[in-house]
Parts: sequence; structure tokens; C-alpha cells
Amino acid sequence: MEDFKCVNCGKLISFEAMGTHHRNHCPFCFYSLHVDLDVSGDRKSLCQGKMEPIGLTFKKEGVDKYGKERQGEIMIIHKCEKCGDISINRIAGDDDPEGILKLFDKGKELADIGEIHVLRTEEERENALVQLYGKV
Repeated sequence: MEDFKCVNCGKLISFEAMGTHHRNHCPFCFYSLHVDLDVSGDRKSLCQGKMEPIGLTFKKEGVDKYGKERQGEIMIIHKCEKCGDISINRIAGDDDPEGILKLFDKGKELADIGEIHVLRTEEERENALVQLYGKV
């Protein structure tokens, strides 16, 4: 695992980042490469296409003791420009928070993608702000 150059903006990216063991996207423009096949970090995909960040979702964390779905961490939704595959990836501690909010705005017009719920409501935006900045 080593540092890499972003396939989209060309910046040099450190592989190590707070909040993730498998850095797979640029913390500035959020683009990635389609390198994983079955699980995060396996690096088995032969596609190697450029992954465009298209929106945000929350990780599914199950339900609480009252049957209410627990909200998980913010995840970036990526779509491969080569094969069309969709994946979600956790944000990292050094990701640009303003850029993450721009991804929220970018995804507001998207419909849900299969089982992936795309964040688009004002309440979801407020929840994302709390995760990014603490109490707003």
C-alpha cells in the first residue's frame, strides 16, 4: 500500500488516512479507480476504470432496540465510467468537508440506486453536517 496520484485532479495522495484502512479516493475531488472486486481492499478488479463520485449515502447500521434504523457514517457513492459498476466507500478523516457537501448537492437529483439510498432531503443534509462538523 503506497501513496498514489489522483487519476482525476493529479494531486499526490497519501495512502494513510484517518478513518479508513483502504484509502481508495482522492480527498479533494473524491475520484477513485475501480480496483476492488468483491470486498473493500481486495484490489482484484480487472476493470481499472475511473470512478466518478455521484452522491452520498449513509452506511446501514441495523436497527436499535425500538426497531428504528440506526444511521451510520457518511459514504461516497461512486460510479465507474468504464463499466458502470456502483460502489460505496467510507469517507476518510482528511476528506474535504466542503467537497463532501457539494457531493450531497450533486446527488440530490438522483433516484435511489438499487438498495443504496441517495441522500437528498434537508434532514439528511443536517445529519451529514453533524457528522462532518459536530453540533450545528
